[in-house]
Amino acid sequence: MRFGLDVAQQRLPWDELVRRAQLAEELGFDGVWGFDHFQPMFGEGVGETFEGMTFLAALASVTTRVRLGLLVAGMTYRHPSVYAAQALTIDHASHGRLEMSFGAAWYDKEHTELGIPFPPTGERFDLLEDALEITTRLFTGEVVDYEGKRVSLRQAQLQPPPVQRPHPPIWIGGSGPKRTLPLVAKYADVWHSFGTPNSMRDAYERIDQLAEQGGRDPKSILRAGSISLDDIETSKKHAGKWRDAGYGYLVCGWPGAGASQVEAFAREVMPDFV
Repeated sequence: MRFGLDVAQQRLPWDELVRRAQLAEELGFDGVWGFDHFQPMFGEGVGETFEGMTFLAALASVTTRVRLGLLVAGMTYRHPSVYAAQALTIDHASHGRLEMSFGAAWYDKEHTELGIPFPPTGERFDLLEDALEITTRLFTGEVVDYEGKRVSLRQAQLQPPPVQRPHPPIWIGGSGPKRTLPLVAKYADVWHSFGTPNSMRDAYERIDQLAEQGGRDPKSILRAGSISLDDIETSKKHAGKWRDAGYGYLVCGWPGAGASQVEAFAREVMPDFV
């Protein structure tokens, strides 16, 4: 089992986020995770919120081992070619520590207030599909022509290729049976969704079926969930349930008790899941 730490990237000064990322590295967490929004997701009024991709780029310079990702990047925020170029830059800046995530985006309030187009659901999933195809093709380093549903390429090329070959691990978030899970089965190295092992059982099995139909080994798709660290005994119990259900990665929410609780989890729980 691998563990990542969500550093709760909102309403916090920059130096505190760096401290949390470095703590995760010191304690042996596999990854550090932020989110991809421009406004806080809780609380009242404005507050510190740092842009996701530049957040990862900056963390690459203040860490040396821990992997870096967003849960998950919204495809409405950046043109797919720009997203690929940003990811390529972070992959090199971190010497191959980027986890690259994809989601259709959902926070309409943020889009409306900041003037970012928020297409209907079907169009957002078309864009998600285009983004997955565009980034994987551009990461080959070859010249790409692509006729997409929302975005097309003409003699496009990005250099250099990424450090991680053929590309950084692709995370896809969500559990929608019609659009999301087929994309998971086709493109994902890692599938992440929120819920419990029981509530996600049908989606888990559907990914297996779709992967086999597409000629992929379902075991090649790592399954990831999330847990709270607010109570150590409960966290340990839940981690065991996720492991027994076939999941290999858990993203740990930053606890209300702070760094001491994170340290206790790393000391008392993580060694049992190595």
